[in-house]
Amino acid sequence: MGLWGFRKHDRISERWPKKENGEPVPPVFFQHVSGTSLDVEMAVNLLEAYGIPVLKKYSNDGEFGELMVGFAGAGIDLMVPETMLEDAQNIVSADVVEEE
Repeated sequence: MGLWGFRKHDRISERWPKKENGEPVPPVFFQHVSGTSLDVEMAVNLLEAYGIPVLKKYSNDGEFGELMVGFAGAGIDLMVPETMLEDAQNIVSADVVEEE
């Protein structure tokens, strides 16, 4: 297991941006998501649709809560690359424009 829990077979490690020296850009806190796993997956999929990789960090009850009851009762913190934080914030706060 490598830095931040990346495994060589994880796709996210391939998509995570690298510094000039080849090391991964540090992850930073982006957003806390409470609710069901569907709420979490919607937030993750939105960011990943725009090319922003996301790490999920389980709060308090750890991954054990997710495994036992199907969702993390304390919610999940989403982490994004430090260099993509502003882009992620802009995506989530963007106004929806309806086409006529």
